[in-house]
Amino acid sequence: MRRIERENLGPETANALRLFQEEVNVQRDQEGFDPGGHWKGKRSSPQVLATSAVLKRMAGLRERCMYCVDSEGSDIEHFWPKTAHPDRMYAWENLLIACAQCGRFKGRQFPLSNNGTPLLIDPTAEDPWEYLDFNPETENLSARYLLAAETFSSKGETTVEVLHLDKREGVSAGFCRTYRRLCELVTAWSDQNIAEDYLERLREADDHGLLGWFLHGAGGNEPAFVRFRERYPDAWLVCQRSFL
Repeated sequence: MRRIERENLGPETANALRLFQEEVNVQRDQEGFDPGGHWKGKRSSPQVLATSAVLKRMAGLRERCMYCVDSEGSDIEHFWPKTAHPDRMYAWENLLIACAQCGRFKGRQFPLSNNGTPLLIDPTAEDPWEYLDFNPETENLSARYLLAAETFSSKGETTVEVLHLDKREGVSAGFCRTYRRLCELVTAWSDQNIAEDYLERLREADDHGLLGWFLHGAGGNEPAFVRFRERYPDAWLVCQRSFL
């Protein structure tokens, strides 16, 4: 997973989503209301297609799934599922882009904590690396161990379990390739490489959002990044500020 900055919709598209939601709010308590049918009827509208285009742009040049960041994001995903939560069906903040496999794994699953907050990570609202860790030896994602609480992140555990992030060989292989590329880049760093073009090379190499893990999470303890931090402390700070 990677942190995704949510863009603003254009006023025409935002207004259309608001009107669609108003339709749902009026109809949802009526007998026979079908949330899936309502969505299906609007899915090919110009306004929803425009929404999908913004989500794909948010996902980056490769338009990766906002959950696994490995496969192409092909479908609009309702973070709070539309069947159980029709009041959020067209809410812009509730819409992500996901691959078919993540959508299939998640389905209607949406575990909540005892206080009613989601136990799945929303990458547009929070930093996934607060809850997740990456193990280069197993090449798998796992829940982050929280030292203060002396336990693993429940949100990290639930997200990994629901999306099968520790059981998908393709996802693991993709994270491992990105891990190696980033380690090679910082190992080759020199004092002359703080220029913006070098930072752009790091961005381009980071297909899986691992720079957040390296620079702000447990990945900072990986040998290549420990050496980088010790040899080039100024460059380390520049990178931290550039990849928040």
